[in-house]
Amino acid sequence: MRGGSARARREASGPALRVVLGDQCSDTLSALDGMGAEDVVLMAEVRAECTYVRHHKQKIALVLSAMRHFAARLRARGLRVDYVTLDDAANTQTLAGEVARAATRHGATRIVCTHPGEWRVLQDMRGWEAATGLPVEMREDTRFLCTLDRFRAWAGTRKQLRMEFFYREMRRESGILMEAPDQPTGGQWNFDHDNRAALPKGMVPPKPRRFPPDAVTRDVMALVARAFPDHFGALDAFAWPVTAEDAEAALEDFVAHRLPDFGSYQDAMAEGEPTLFHALIGAALNVGILDPREACAAAERAYRRGDAPLNAVEGFVRQILGWREYVRGIYWLRMPAYRETNALEARRKLPWFYWSGETEMACLRAAIGQTRDLAYAHHIQRLMVTGNFALLAGLDPAEVNEWYMVVYADAYEWVELPNTHGMALHADGGVMASKPYAASGAYINRMSDHCRGCAFDVKAATGARACPFNFLYWDFIARHAERLARNPRMAMPLRTLAKMDPVKVRAMRDQARAFLDGLDAGAEPAGAQARLL
Repeated sequence: MRGGSARARREASGPALRVVLGDQCSDTLSALDGMGAEDVVLMAEVRAECTYVRHHKQKIALVLSAMRHFAARLRARGLRVDYVTLDDAANTQTLAGEVARAATRHGATRIVCTHPGEWRVLQDMRGWEAATGLPVEMREDTRFLCTLDRFRAWAGTRKQLRMEFFYREMRRESGILMEAPDQPTGGQWNFDHDNRAALPKGMVPPKPRRFPPDAVTRDVMALVARAFPDHFGALDAFAWPVTAEDAEAALEDFVAHRLPDFGSYQDAMAEGEPTLFHALIGAALNVGILDPREACAAAERAYRRGDAPLNAVEGFVRQILGWREYVRGIYWLRMPAYRETNALEARRKLPWFYWSGETEMACLRAAIGQTRDLAYAHHIQRLMVTGNFALLAGLDPAEVNEWYMVVYADAYEWVELPNTHGMALHADGGVMASKPYAASGAYINRMSDHCRGCAFDVKAATGARACPFNFLYWDFIARHAERLARNPRMAMPLRTLAKMDPVKVRAMRDQARAFLDGLDAGAEPAGAQARLL
């Protein structure tokens, strides 16, 4: 699959077909290295990539617009680009079909591509050689700071693959926020303990820079509205950067206006404040129009200038240099078996309110509502609100994973699956997380103002107004007590449960059962989300 022998590549005469995928809109893409004047870049908008899950309308618009802008950028560099639009009558609507058509159209003698982000695309690519009769050269995706081989070497025979230790290796190797080979800036590797403050009352975070759709994006949005009318989400609030210049401007805006307070309030949530101090650059990084090295470097420069505190800069760098690289490594290390695991044997169907936002739980209503409107929610909303509820309720990991893939503009399986499956749902049995990230309403009350206006009482564990997170939490602990007893980090909640009045425990579990049965009774049929659009 590496493209046949070196001799075959040397003897080939004629153009190489350089395939660029929708999430590879990067000047530094390895597939473009060494491109000759006769070579052709293929970029194709295909329905199969828009519908393998029913992506949020904004996600599809973002990718297609970024692709069209990047094709124009390559042409401006003097490269030959064969661009196939979604509504081209001859479009086969599959990657393999368009590669085969383009290879014939241009008389290609070989195919050059960059390793894809998702397992299913890799399987598709592995069939290109047989389908075209041409050698396929698949190159490393050098846009990441850690190669897949490097991650496998780090994982080795370790029994625990903890992000923190991987992150330290990446800091050492990259030199980011380092004073000497084993001396982190500030004398410690991690400042997470400084980054858990709730938003003070009356504090108004600066709004992130928006990028109004240009003519290209408006054309794409109209196409998406016509082609995918039943997909989840709204298009009218689209404001994502779709070019490298816009992505760099978004990064500069974050560094100048929100990075200084990002660290302290990165775990906070607030009514009416969907973005707070977050960077909103994940979608740009994942589509390829922003370089992760530059994002880290920009934050470090701000610290060195005295424009941002170390806890904020380290927390931001950890998300990119640590977490982003780590989840990609876990994904490729464990796939394809990883997504089939279900360590907690969760089987309940996804409730209808995950699509509609129609729930009296204020925190869930806020997270789901902004997700529908913006194709965005920050990491604590994903982990500790929608993810926490899914964990406590025992929702089927396959359905939850699909939901996360559908609803977010930055969602690709390599990043979504480990975050959801491993961190939020503990479905991998502890490959990623040392314990289930289960929490009662007290956590949400501590980190947000959602509980103040909620229909439920966050301090009540039973009764008509009891916060569902409370009785669901203790039902979860009781339901999995035998399994959790093997985890030292779960000793405290298990001890608390053991000391509780059995009558209270029974009442909480009965209420949890009735609540969850009610979710099942209110489930909507598959595809019904179209009625919300």
